[in-house]
Amino acid sequence: MDFSNLAAQLNAGAILPESIVLITLMVVLIGDLIVGRTASAKWTPYAAIGGLLLSIVALYSQWDSTNTLAFLGSFNADPLSIVFRGIIALSAAVTILMSVSYIEQTGTALAEFICILLTATLGGMFLSGANELVMIFVSLETLSISSYMLTGYAKRDPRSNEAALKYLLIGAASAAVFLYGLSLLYGLSGGETNLNAIAQAIANNGVSDSLGLIIALVFVIAGISFKISAVPFHQWTPDVYEGSPTPVVAFLSVGSKAAGFALAIRLLLNAFPVLSEQWHFVFTALAILSMILGNVVALAQTSMKRMLAYSSIAQAGFVMIGLIAGTEAGYSSMVFYLLIYLFMNLGGFTCVILFSLRTGTDQISEYSGLYQKDPLLTLGLSICLLSLGGIPPLAGFFGKIYLFWAGWQAGLYALVLLGLVTSVVSIYYYIRVVKMMVVKEPHEMSDVVKNYPPIRWNLPGMRPLQVGLVLSVIVTSLAGILSNPLFTLANDSVSRSPIFQQAAISQAETVATVDVISSPAIIAQD
Repeated sequence: MDFSNLAAQLNAGAILPESIVLITLMVVLIGDLIVGRTASAKWTPYAAIGGLLLSIVALYSQWDSTNTLAFLGSFNADPLSIVFRGIIALSAAVTILMSVSYIEQTGTALAEFICILLTATLGGMFLSGANELVMIFVSLETLSISSYMLTGYAKRDPRSNEAALKYLLIGAASAAVFLYGLSLLYGLSGGETNLNAIAQAIANNGVSDSLGLIIALVFVIAGISFKISAVPFHQWTPDVYEGSPTPVVAFLSVGSKAAGFALAIRLLLNAFPVLSEQWHFVFTALAILSMILGNVVALAQTSMKRMLAYSSIAQAGFVMIGLIAGTEAGYSSMVFYLLIYLFMNLGGFTCVILFSLRTGTDQISEYSGLYQKDPLLTLGLSICLLSLGGIPPLAGFFGKIYLFWAGWQAGLYALVLLGLVTSVVSIYYYIRVVKMMVVKEPHEMSDVVKNYPPIRWNLPGMRPLQVGLVLSVIVTSLAGILSNPLFTLANDSVSRSPIFQQAAISQAETVATVDVISSPAIIAQD
């Protein structure tokens, strides 16, 4: 193979956005080493945000590309992966905005935090387009190991150390189970690692109905469920969310979850078309458990971070409705909901960071009467929480309507009705916080709010936090009313991605192959 053919098959331009993030990471790391921690803190966050925004521009430039396969088919830069990579990059940019003041207050190095966050972003972006088993696992571990480091980044805080240890132990077990599932896929397919070739090879080898393939499916779903915090693989979520630095929790709740759903779509559609009915059944059970447990347990929480942790589990259950629907509308509704979930969830965490920076607590009861002292924070948190609950005309309402409509069209009547009921339950614990902040009389104000410090946005690191809050609130407020561009983006990302057409063809061919293989045995019995 000559160099020109090799270069064409590598198609390195497909990972231009990831290359920009990698260069940004090196600039931040080397710049911090050269100028020192104090000087670098003044420019590294803005350099990192600039690099991530440039990466999103590069993703936009690839939208109409027809040559999407890269690195001999191991990476697919189709429109679906472009949207998911954009969600992850944008969530990292907003996370950096909210982390400047928080990380500096903990006394740790800001540039190192940004480097680890950019590494996690790289892992998530590669995972969103990974089309081969080795690349899937390496990308997943890049994201996971960086997440463990971010979770324990507040080294002086025992809760952060405990959260990192729990996350590491449970995550390592999850990775081992997931890898075992991938190894079974590799063996059953006769040594294939490319997702497009695995299903066909399994059908040709006559193992489509083997116990080994079912075990591989179970192990793979277990690994994916851990990443998206689906019940019963959610045990790490409340403790890790409560103990981790709040900006890290914000990134895990959006960026890591988006990467997990991107992996679920690509891996299940390509590698398990013959077991489509089985994995739909399993995810139905996971969605039911996640919606019920996430929303019911959130009612009893006294910490904002733990409440948002269980809220995140419940939101994963809602998004799974689109995955279970299995239609283009279902997948589009997943993409649309994750796009708006990015802003309403990160906006909520931005408010939690602001409140904890000014008061040192995240207890829900301490928010009592906050409107009297901080109207902007109260407005921002109220809009984000009401949007998460699905109150019209905010963005979350349209996201849930699209998800439920796609599920109803696919015949998932019981699942949609359960989603509606649990959404009503979720409104209760969201509105409880809003009522605590807004309705309380001045004499019912908590002691923390009574001693609330003067609001000063000119302090170091506070201006980026204000920008992140205002941006999130504006998008959450307007994305519902002006949702047509996001609807179009979500629909186009699905309709223009060959993965869904290929999955349908692959499923039909696999079923036909199984029938052909089994027919001689039937004839012999006759």
